[in-house]
Amino acid sequence: MPLDPERALAAPPVRTEVSWDSRAVRLYHLALGAGVPETDPRELRYVYEGHEDGLRTLPTFGVVAGGTGGVGFQVFELPGVDLDLARVLHGGQEITVHRPLPAAARATAVTRLAEVYDKGTGAVLVQESTLLGEDGAPLLTQRNHVFARGEGGFGGDRGPSDRLPAPDREPDLVLELPTLRQQALLYRLTGDWNPLHADPATARRAGYDRPVLHGLCTFGMAVKAVTDRLLDGDAGAVTGCRTRFAGVFFPGETLRLRIWHTADGHRLTATAAEREDAPVLTDARVTARRPRGRTR
Repeated sequence: MPLDPERALAAPPVRTEVSWDSRAVRLYHLALGAGVPETDPRELRYVYEGHEDGLRTLPTFGVVAGGTGGVGFQVFELPGVDLDLARVLHGGQEITVHRPLPAAARATAVTRLAEVYDKGTGAVLVQESTLLGEDGAPLLTQRNHVFARGEGGFGGDRGPSDRLPAPDREPDLVLELPTLRQQALLYRLTGDWNPLHADPATARRAGYDRPVLHGLCTFGMAVKAVTDRLLDGDAGAVTGCRTRFAGVFFPGETLRLRIWHTADGHRLTATAAEREDAPVLTDARVTARRPRGRTR
């Protein structure tokens, strides 16, 4: 049996020593599309270690810190979990920031399988991972929602809906973010080696005509855009972010963001502009110590 929920949930937490330096941070930001225009000091703060204000680190870097890849491949190494990566999708992501991420650090990732939900046609595995600094205090906690097609029907709890619908009004800000055709090949250098994002044959086997961009890449782009436009580029002001991955996005397409200012932060959605606004990110939110800033 590929998925044994009871056995997987009983597995003890996995502790992994990780480290990163400014090179990894700069590569991550470049993979999100940072550095355009290349002479803009607001972009250089993400990609140039000599910036006068120091190198900024987006909180979403925490999901790939130490080359962990983001989707949570440790889930697939647990007893009771034997899944075909071509039938696995990253369904959602939540990040709680306990304190700003440094541009270089040694840390410990403590990871466990928190929940397994039965969605009938598939199963949702919720991996929770807390990144601890050298002092033992948490830097951030992330929860990855991994959807495994064909693994449902075992009689488990369906889980909460946990939806965050967009406000019923026009957005306060609309942004269009272009992507590179090779962006998935660049982003996978941060540690997510799923062939779905690089190999055309694997993509076709999964039902797509070509490799898709990582959901965490589009999510990182969205968080960066909110940080730049509404938080004056202060990555350390972000206290949390979340999203549901609602559809595929192909490298080379334009990511269209719609952003609303709300009492609980900034709500947003993302769509593929060239495909009649096909949904990409939904139920998304960014919270910050400064809930609203000036647009640039």
